[in-house]
This record gives sequence, C-alpha cells and structure tokens, in this order.
Amino acid sequence: MALELHEMCSGLGFPEGPVAMNDGSVLFVDIKEQTLVRLSVDGTVSVVAEIPGGPNGVAIGPDGAAYVCNNGGVYSFVPYGPDDITVPAPIRPQYKGGSVHRVDLETGEVTMLFDSYEGKRLIAPDDLVFDKDGGFWFTDTGIEDAESTRYGGLYYATIDAKTLIKAATIPMPNGVGLSPDGGTVYVSDTVFGRLWAMKITGKGQVEPGPIPGMPGQVVQTLPGYQWLDSLKVEADGRVCVATIFNGGITVFSPDGSTEHVAIPDLFTTNMCFGGEDMQDIWITASSTGKIYKARWPRPGLKLEFTA
Repeated sequence: MALELHEMCSGLGFPEGPVAMNDGSVLFVDIKEQTLVRLSVDGTVSVVAEIPGGPNGVAIGPDGAAYVCNNGGVYSFVPYGPDDITVPAPIRPQYKGGSVHRVDLETGEVTMLFDSYEGKRLIAPDDLVFDKDGGFWFTDTGIEDAESTRYGGLYYATIDAKTLIKAATIPMPNGVGLSPDGGTVYVSDTVFGRLWAMKITGKGQVEPGPIPGMPGQVVQTLPGYQWLDSLKVEADGRVCVATIFNGGITVFSPDGSTEHVAIPDLFTTNMCFGGEDMQDIWITASSTGKIYKARWPRPGLKLEFTA
C-alpha cells in the first residue's frame, strides 16, 4: 500500500501525539519545543500551552480537556546524518522524572495529575487512551541506555487523580490503544519491535501471558532492526503502529500478519484518524519536523471522547 502524502506543516522540532479535533484542526505536542500545539485547517500553527520536560502523547478526556503524558526530558535532540535530521538521544541534563498533565484547551492552564506511583517517580510516560468509562490507560516507557535498562509499565488512571494502578511491567512500552469492543489493550514494545495484546479483566487489571514475565499475548514481533512507536486502532480491529528506522506505519492484523506502509521519515512516530468517515490520517514525521495528511483505505476507530 502506498499513500499520497500532503505536507500540512514543517519546521517543527519533534512532533508527536496528533489528535484530530471536531473543527478539523489537529492537536499535537512538540517534544523538543516542550509545547502543546494546534494545527488549524488553514495551516496556522499556534501554541496552546507550554509543558516543560517532554510532552509526548495526547488524548481528549470526558471533560473536553487534553491529557498529556510527559517523559520529563528523558531525551535530548541532536542533528544526525548528511540531511541534518533531528533524532532523540539518551542525553538528559534536565531530566527529573515523568508525569501526566491535564490541559484546559480554553485557557491553556496546565495541571499536574500524577508524577509518582507508590512513592516512586514515574520514569517517562509516553502515550494514553481513554476507555468508555472515562478512565485512561497510559504507558511509561522506562529508560534504556548503554549501561542499564529500567523497565517501563502499563498503568490505568482516572482524571480525578484518585486512581493509579500499575497493570503490567513491560521492557519499553510505547503506544497504547483499545480494541473496538474495549476488551483488549494493545501496547507496542519499542526496541523489541513487538506488539502485545492484553485481555482486560477489570479496572487496571489485565490477564498475563502463559509464561512468567509475559505481560500478555504476542501479536507479532517484527524481523530485523526496526522499533515500534505509538499506535492507533482501525475500526475493524487492525492495529497501526508507527515504525522507526524502517520509517512508516506497520499494520498488524489480529492473526499476526503485517503490512508496512512507507513514510519518508526515519522516526515516523504516530498518527491519528479523523474526518467524517474516519479515513483521513495525519502522520507525525518527527525527525524531519513535518506533519503529513493522507487518505487511509479503511476507517480508523472513533475515540471515546473528542473536543
């Protein structure tokens, strides 16, 4: 499958977390610039809020506010290669730990929801998705560098900040999404190139895999050297995962088969579906600082809440 890509904006730092809004605009974060941003229909780019650290993923909650995962500055951004693209690097001079925020889209007010779990600081929250009851699942990616690895996890939380449950430990969880029936949570495991499927058994509870240490069932593990980033689910249950190094979108079917859609960016990090038929797709081409729009051959799954 090949997409006809239309460049919607460029010159961004390192865009991520796109969300299609009801008025046709797109909300997203710029991790490098530490901002929550809106791309209007006319192409205007405006800052909604400044979020120090590393705003990484966005979702609209039941109250119409934006909820943002903040990796806390776990990456710095450096030029790479002859084309001078921008890539994340494990250099973290200002890193203090991650958090999750609420952003009022009318005023730009940023409120802290969570920055720790059972007395320990969250490492690097990355992506989130709301369920029909108004709670949300989010990933904490953890940290990996040349000398050590701190595993991340999958969490469940509520917007009143009264509930925070760790559902699973995963080496480097990144994207998160729910199946059309809401009964399965999908998580992409970045450096392993693996997609996990976990049956939801209760609020913040998932059924583990059959072997100790397995957080769930493996949908598929990609061959070679390709990493997985954020994801979205299609209306028919296929899971679209942004793919790094083999730049593009990998579509996982429930039976484990995959299809790769190439995007001209080494760090294709995320996408979102929108439009009346949910077949418009916006793609964050992060290392080149661009957002593309295209038509997808099938509709994406409608999210529980929009604004």
